[in-house]
Amino acid sequence: MRILSKRQVKELILYSPQHTARLEKAGLFPKRVQLGPNRVGWVESEVLEWLEQRLAQREVLN
Repeated sequence: MRILSKRQVKELILYSPQHTARLEKAGLFPKRVQLGPNRVGWVESEVLEWLEQRLAQREVLN
């Protein structure tokens, strides 16, 4: 299992951290994992699955 930092998530999905937080709060993006008092991360497999779902939606819409 691999945990992604905010920077790594931003590079993968190309959304600002603020937009990512809004999606997460709305239940539309994987939940962050609290790693320490000032550190969070995301499970890589969950983020990649989220991306795969977006790709699948693109193919259905075209």
